[in-house]
Amino acid sequence: MAVLIALALFVAQAVNLALMLRDRADFRLAQATRPVAIRVADAIDREAQGIRPIPRDRGRIRRADRDGIPAGLPRMPQIAAELRTQLHEQGVEVGRIDTGVRGWTAMDDAVLSRNFPRPSRQRRAADRPDQALLIAIEQPGRGWLAVIVPWGDGGTVRLFWRLFAQTLILYGVVLLPVLWIVRRISRPLRELTGAAQRFGRGGDAPAAVEVRGPADIASLVQSFNALQLRVTAMLDEKDRMLGAIGHDLRTPLAALRVRVESVEDETDRVRMTETIAEMNRTLDDILSLARMGRPSEPLTDVDLSALIDAVVEDFRDLGQDVSFDEAERLRMRLRPSLIRRAIRNLIENAVKYGGSATVRLVPGTTVVLIEVGDRGPGIPEARLADVFDAFTRLETSRNRDTGGIGLGLALARSIVREAGGDVRLANRDGGGLCATIELPR
Repeated sequence: MAVLIALALFVAQAVNLALMLRDRADFRLAQATRPVAIRVADAIDREAQGIRPIPRDRGRIRRADRDGIPAGLPRMPQIAAELRTQLHEQGVEVGRIDTGVRGWTAMDDAVLSRNFPRPSRQRRAADRPDQALLIAIEQPGRGWLAVIVPWGDGGTVRLFWRLFAQTLILYGVVLLPVLWIVRRISRPLRELTGAAQRFGRGGDAPAAVEVRGPADIASLVQSFNALQLRVTAMLDEKDRMLGAIGHDLRTPLAALRVRVESVEDETDRVRMTETIAEMNRTLDDILSLARMGRPSEPLTDVDLSALIDAVVEDFRDLGQDVSFDEAERLRMRLRPSLIRRAIRNLIENAVKYGGSATVRLVPGTTVVLIEVGDRGPGIPEARLADVFDAFTRLETSRNRDTGGIGLGLALARSIVREAGGDVRLANRDGGGLCATIELPR
């Protein structure tokens, strides 16, 4: 806001300067031509009446036989055009009009001083102009009239510095209050933004934001604090409810697991045990997905390469064909248990549908990639985004018979997004799927 106001003031002052310079130029033009036209017309009239002839050796208007303005001097065609108009209004018709500008000399003082008494000459010496405007006016059949006029910048430099000082004063008068107002508004907004970001990342509920600033900003902060309290209370109630549901469901499953051991048929007992284990895993996935956004695990500095290697070793201990391309140590601040679970879900998905998995860690300058590839049937391109939805299963080779209820990828993506990253899926050349975890460094 302050920058926009400063730019607006600058543009306004620039336009003001341009208008003032144009008016000053018009004023200088009239100031230089109107007195000359009056003096020339008066001198010609006096000479015509025989009252006083125009001299050749002194005065601002002198008689000359030719155009005496040197060719190398800069010309002022606008002066010549305006002077011709002014003379025509005085009833004087002339031939050519030539102009030239040069520096003011002592000879100019001597020529002009003959027409004025001494006190005036002293004043002119103190206020000597920088330049002289030479004007040559042709009188058809009677020669030329030479006129010398003091010429300067018309106060342009003073005008510029005066406007510059005015601009600084305007900036001080206008911008300082604006900066104070903007700061008074932006500080509580920044605090509110930080509190919202901290609250969005989960964990412990942040303290209430201090209520200050203008009335509308203070009202917004109060509304946010109230909303934060309500949401925190709802999340706490949800966690208590999930804990109760998990306890109430695991208790009968544990009792059922004990009773299954008494089943004499080996085949039936194994199937029942696997079903109970699948129910436990499904319950864990559902509860974990429901608790996302409220992680109880703190952020920890971990070696990501060692963490991946430990997950891969767990699969190898179970006899699964999972390989990991060793990578150098990479320290990152993460929630290790959650990231470990996200990687495990992707590897389980690859082993389940491809029979094996290949894991790679690719460090980058701004992000770190964890790639889990398989050689399974892949996923149709149109369904790549659908499999991240909870309870979504494809009806081809990835169906209910292979196990799972469609929570693995959804849970993995939720974990990674909570860490500030994302999960992407892409079909591999030659068949198979590549799941990529992207984490910011």
